[in-house]
Amino acid sequence: MKRILHVAVLLTAASAAYFAWTAEVRAQAPQAKGKQAGSAGTESGWAAFQTRCMGCHGNAAVPAAPSPEQIRQMTPERIYASLTTGSMKTQGDALSEDQRRMLATFMSARPLGSLTEGSAQSMPNHCAANPAMTDPSAGPAWNGWGVDASNARFQSAKGAGLTAAQVPNLKLKWAFGVPTGLSQYNQPTIVSGRVFLGTDTGYVYSLDAKTGCVYWSFQTKAAVRGALSVGPVKGKGATKYGVFFGDFRTYVYGLDAQTGQQIWSTRADDHFIARITAAPIFHDGKVYVPVSSSEEFQAGNPDYACCTSRGSVVAFDASNGERLWKTYVIDEPKPVRKNSKGVQLYAPAGGSVWNSPTIDTKLNAIYFGTGDAETEPAAKTSDSVMALDLKTGKELWHYQIQENDAFMGGCGGGANKSDNCPVNPGPDLDIGNSPILKTMPDGKRILLTAAKDGRVFALDPDKKGALLWMTNAAPPPPPGATGFARLGGIVWGGAADDRNVYYGLSSGGMSALKLTTGEKVWYTPLAKGNTRVNNAAAVSAIPGVAFVGGSDGVLHALSTADGKIIWEYNTARDFDTVNKVPAKGGAINSIGPTIVNGMLFIGSGYAVSGGNFGNVLLAFSLE
Repeated sequence: MKRILHVAVLLTAASAAYFAWTAEVRAQAPQAKGKQAGSAGTESGWAAFQTRCMGCHGNAAVPAAPSPEQIRQMTPERIYASLTTGSMKTQGDALSEDQRRMLATFMSARPLGSLTEGSAQSMPNHCAANPAMTDPSAGPAWNGWGVDASNARFQSAKGAGLTAAQVPNLKLKWAFGVPTGLSQYNQPTIVSGRVFLGTDTGYVYSLDAKTGCVYWSFQTKAAVRGALSVGPVKGKGATKYGVFFGDFRTYVYGLDAQTGQQIWSTRADDHFIARITAAPIFHDGKVYVPVSSSEEFQAGNPDYACCTSRGSVVAFDASNGERLWKTYVIDEPKPVRKNSKGVQLYAPAGGSVWNSPTIDTKLNAIYFGTGDAETEPAAKTSDSVMALDLKTGKELWHYQIQENDAFMGGCGGGANKSDNCPVNPGPDLDIGNSPILKTMPDGKRILLTAAKDGRVFALDPDKKGALLWMTNAAPPPPPGATGFARLGGIVWGGAADDRNVYYGLSSGGMSALKLTTGEKVWYTPLAKGNTRVNNAAAVSAIPGVAFVGGSDGVLHALSTADGKIIWEYNTARDFDTVNKVPAKGGAINSIGPTIVNGMLFIGSGYAVSGGNFGNVLLAFSLE
């Protein structure tokens, strides 16, 4: 972009564009969603910004241009207005409508129209009363990403209130639509008979689990992904329980779980492209927050000063938000050279933490997986499982599953490959799944992690991560397969009972492996006919049943004994909702269902790329 954002012009233009946009949303909500669903996803907005805008914004040679961080603080309406009717119209005219909307959505971290549309005050399904919450730890719950601190994603028979024999009788009970939502990628948390749900619009909701009526909403600064955690707080007056989460601008929040009032808010990282995409975990009065980054998606652009972001985990006091410690995955980046355009380059970088940490109460340790490096040489802590001291954040050990994995978007080769790119690009084997900590019937403990090429690693947490076994859960890739299909892959994670671990695969289907040896027990393909389906969403399990969704929107329930399909439900359709919001389901590409007290909850509509977006939360029961 060659011109400077002028605030007065932006504000004036934004008002007109905003009211025009919200009128369109109200009048033609399904069509607006369908139009955006045709894009390559909000991450394409980052590619458009780097390609079209970073020649000025973020360029030290153009000091008057607002920085990317300043633009990230703007509303999507303001950014969109600048590109369509304001000072950036000349540059915006060179973009498609999808690119303009996705650029505004990505840089602001919330969809257009979401600021006013999402409030619970405008919804017709308010709960008649807001009775005092019961103790979240005293009844059936799915609290946070993995049910409990082990991240095994296994709900007990008592907590599930649902048997394998009853699963085929599940029926849709209610649906809740997220106003102006594009991607339903937040996994619902269920405690004390309530649903706590984050959204890509930046709203957080508390709903009644049985009816879907809404208790309250809270507006954050940006989109909320992963899952929310609930736990007790101290010293905050009448507040007994808090709900904790992070957003796409790395703000971390503690809210009163009863009322939705903010207790505290702070920030986990100030890098302009850092994000919180995975679920924080609450444990013993503290909140542990993983930090990731969007930097690698298109950092091959030679106008970009690559690369300076790095993953981390940050510990906060749950009662007041005080930062207790922060541990980075990679050492601080230093200047290394300038590229052919004279732009300064840095190293090392990367190591995003895309997964919710796991707590080991026996060893007072916290475990998490890390992403690939962005620059060469790749740090030894990239593509690794890391163990930190729970109290201090000091590294205890790490186990690297892939060396020399320096990967960057926009570096596919050919004439467009820039000298920002790694000379020897790696295979992009981020660990996106949370480590699973299991104690087997004989008392032996194992820590499981998996890679996007289908490899599963069992580590010994009592021997500083020593390898116990490694196997590949994926079948051989089909001829001509590319991308995740070629890798086979495990992305968002599995579920484990006392015998097996169950993983969905990006190449399609689900595999079961023995915990003791890694031996494959069964593999079940899930696609119909010759259709390719990605089943790399997180698996959830109850006694006798493992559940997994797919990029086609179908939620499957498989027998853990033999892998046979016992129930399916296609979520990729329109739904009537309790809050009267136009809503549709789509791909299920990251989260897994949560099963509590005879009900199953699943969000539908997160497509990693391409179409099949959606904005609905579904609740199933036997009634």
